[in-house]
Amino acid sequence: MPEEIKADVLLVDDEEQFLKVLSQRMEGRGLKVDTSTSGEEALKRVKGKEFDAIVLDLAMPGMSGIETLKRIRSENPDVQIIMLTGHGSIETSVEALKAGAVDFLEKPADLNKIMAKIAEAKNKKILLVEKKAEAQVKEILTSKGW
Repeated sequence: MPEEIKADVLLVDDEEQFLKVLSQRMEGRGLKVDTSTSGEEALKRVKGKEFDAIVLDLAMPGMSGIETLKRIRSENPDVQIIMLTGHGSIETSVEALKAGAVDFLEKPADLNKIMAKIAEAKNKKILLVEKKAEAQVKEILTSKGW
């Protein structure tokens, strides 16, 4: 059995049945999962909460996954976003990665693969937070002249 990951995840997909099934399976593996059915709703959710990872559908009506990705990253550059799509192409995966996605998976994605990507994203986020805290401590010590 794979090691249980403790992480807060936002799952964003306009297909409500897919969202329900995937979130239940992820919760069964120990994740705390919030869900959104649109890019607009996802933007509201990230304003009020820190997530270890966001799994974001590429093709959604209204605000696309790429636009959602760009807007979330502009507000929180450290957020770890994994793109998920049923309509993947090399061009869209390159565009998503250039916009700041940490990975790109095609539907139907294997749950073990998704879980592994979430674990990687959480670890990367922890490292980013630690680096920022270390830089802040150095800045404080330097400014105090110690």
